[in-house]
Amino acid sequence: MSEAMTAVSALNGKTVSGFCTVAEGGLQGMITLRADFGSKALADALEWLGLSLPEPRKVISKGAKSVLWMSPDELLILVPYADAVSVAQAMETALKGEHFLVANVSEARSIFTVTGARAAEVVMKISPIDFAMMAKDEVRRTRTAQTAAAVWWSGEEQLSLVCFRSYATYLMGLLEVSARKGGELF
Repeated sequence: MSEAMTAVSALNGKTVSGFCTVAEGGLQGMITLRADFGSKALADALEWLGLSLPEPRKVISKGAKSVLWMSPDELLILVPYADAVSVAQAMETALKGEHFLVANVSEARSIFTVTGARAAEVVMKISPIDFAMMAKDEVRRTRTAQTAAAVWWSGEEQLSLVCFRSYATYLMGLLEVSARKGGELF
């Protein structure tokens, strides 16, 4: 593969530090899957990944894989970037004969992490999430300033955000300013 054809993330893994650390997560395998959540084929396909169907607004993670509930018929599956194509193909094969959509959106989305004891404060400044009411296994689809994003706790003191790749620079700028030292909320 030529160097010109090598995939790169939107911001090449840019990281900034303030009272929290904000990082563009680099290349991440992301698959949008739309299907009937009552389907046995879907349950079997998720089980093959070592995952299961999450309840509404929940995220299930196991190792480097996660499945996020996005809507009543939509999931976002996160896998290592190198596995995205094969996992998407396996999902298509598993759901053959059913009404479904599988799309590898790895190059169309960007992922960010905000890490630190005050991670929620960084995101609170740009989105209307009440983190006191948000469970650790919950995912929220929301607005981050003018950008649509999904937000969830991906670690004890770590939030992850996914947005369209075209907004990566904008979202990084928002998060960077929100995380600057001296900008703590309380």
